[in-house]
Amino acid sequence: MDLKGLVAVVTGASRGVGKGIAIELGAAGATVYVTGRSTKPGRLPGTIGDTADEVTQAGGTGIAVACDHRDDEQIAALFARVADEQSGLDILVNNVFSAPDMAPTMGHSFWDLPVGVWDQIVGLGTRAHYVAAVHAVPLMPAGSMIANLSSPGAAVYQNNVAYGVGKAATDKMSSDMAVELKDRGVSVFSIWPGLVRTEFLLAAARTTADGRTVLDFPDGRMFEVGQAETPRFIGRGIVGLATDPTRLDRSGGIETTAGLAVRYGFTDVDGATPPLSAQIG
Repeated sequence: MDLKGLVAVVTGASRGVGKGIAIELGAAGATVYVTGRSTKPGRLPGTIGDTADEVTQAGGTGIAVACDHRDDEQIAALFARVADEQSGLDILVNNVFSAPDMAPTMGHSFWDLPVGVWDQIVGLGTRAHYVAAVHAVPLMPAGSMIANLSSPGAAVYQNNVAYGVGKAATDKMSSDMAVELKDRGVSVFSIWPGLVRTEFLLAAARTTADGRTVLDFPDGRMFEVGQAETPRFIGRGIVGLATDPTRLDRSGGIETTAGLAVRYGFTDVDGATPPLSAQIG
């Protein structure tokens, strides 16, 4: 899985899923622009500079670019910089999302939540992905790829109304983008990870009396964190897609991390394949 000479942008890559994807793209040899707001350590560990350094250490070239993806002008400036510094853009991973903002909304009915929750979830998620793609596509040659991070929440109820609408909109956006980009030879996918062992998830977990680390869901479910994917697992799936010469045939579809692992024969960093039961959003 060789991406040497290719250029990628991964949005929202200070930590979590974005960081894992950026590092795996770097491990395959790509130059990776790492974007996000975190330039200094905050309530959760991780900055865009840290991720860029790890991309370089993995074998690629990491470039940190501070970008607030709620600001259209900053998004435009990001891709203008890529255009100035590179001959093109081969991979766009739209991952930016504010999980800490979403956490207090989980388990609450939509009429009990501020209307601004819609903008936090749909705006920083789906809309930011759309704006990034608008600026990215003119830089993308035939054979390029866009991966939009989504969730099974697009198909079944998860977390709250705005979350589900945002994820369903992301899937529809990917499908329609694929139609318009087919003649350009650019493929587009929605990616559904399972439960991912991010810094945010670990901070929310608890230890049971028998020593297990678990996450409690508002609906009463309890999930063992050890069964969750690491952020590098989805990164390996993105690399698999990016190096698949037949991917344009499936453009516009939804890909799960479990399905990608089966197709491309990779495991998580510990050598395991997270169980299909972990594919819950």
